Amino acid sequence: MSQPNLLLSDDDFVRLLSLSPPPELRAELERAIVVPVESMSPDVVGMHSRVRYCDESSGQLREVELVYPDEVDIAAGRISVLAPVGAALIGVSVGQTIDWPFPDGRPRTLRVVEVLPPPAEAGSAGVEETPA
Repeated sequence: MSQPNLLLSDDDFVRLLSLSPPPELRAELERAIVVPVESMSPDVVGMHSRVRYCDESSGQLREVELVYPDEVDIAAGRISVLAPVGAALIGVSVGQTIDWPFPDGRPRTLRVVEVLPPPAEAGSAGVEETPA
């Protein structure tokens, strides 16, 4: 089965390469189409996107937010782009499926159902200004 075309913003591409990604993710980055951040479609999974996806192997529907390793919070559904699910989903568009190897040795097929935009304050959540 052929893999879908991947789209990445130039900002995400540069930062992801700096993380020394695992070989599978590095291969995905090398085949991605890189576009200016302002040209990214809202239907494409990017960093800090909230993603609803279906694991076609189990039929289970899940929702996660894709984050950098230092922002992981499993309880809040924030998973690392370096984790198998995160690496599989980055750059995939709504409706596309991708086959991805998982640590148990079996590939899974993941289908992106919905992409929600990053929170307006990604990276600065919880910071409030107080009047002087």
